[in-house]
Amino acid sequence: MYWYLKVLKQYADFNGRARRKEYWMFILFNIIFSAAAAVLDTIFGTWGAIGGLYAVLMLIPGLAVGARRLHDTGRSGWMLLIALIPIIGAIWLIILFVGDSASGSNEYGANPKNQ
Repeated sequence: MYWYLKVLKQYADFNGRARRKEYWMFILFNIIFSAAAAVLDTIFGTWGAIGGLYAVLMLIPGLAVGARRLHDTGRSGWMLLIALIPIIGAIWLIILFVGDSASGSNEYGANPKNQ
């Protein structure tokens, strides 16, 4: 939960670096909360309103942590746009997110593993 809240505190911060753990813990909690929102939508019969609202609220933090994760691997945050390429883009982006951090400092800051 710490990593999820850390991402939310950096709501629209596209600068710096995010560790692999920070990114994937945010994704894990995002999936859990999205599933809970889907259950609530079913219980209340709101036709996806709760899940849709949650998705809209998490759009900017998700993009920000994705950009910071790419910075951690030494790539530009603009590489997120590669996901617009059907199928291959999403697969390539997942491969980039799974990759290890660039060792030492890079143009986006110090390695967060060393902090």
